[in-house]
Amino acid sequence: MSTFFVLDVPENTTIPEVAAEDPAVRVDRIGPYFRITSPGTIVVDRRATGCRHAVWYSAVAGLVDSRITQQDKNALRVEAR
Repeated sequence: MSTFFVLDVPENTTIPEVAAEDPAVRVDRIGPYFRITSPGTIVVDRRATGCRHAVWYSAVAGLVDSRITQQDKNALRVEAR
């Protein structure tokens, strides 16, 4: 299971919104964080989120049994270990 967390602040809200467009991705909340999970790889397109680079590169607050295999100007890819 791929899992990552994003702090629920106005600058980050489009990240879980775009991630949730994939039917395999589930977004819920734990405290002040969005938890984004999927049985497979999670891919979020940066341009679709509208995030500026500074927000984009600082958005991931944590991972659970997962690793970031791509985080560049194009996309964020999180895969299970």
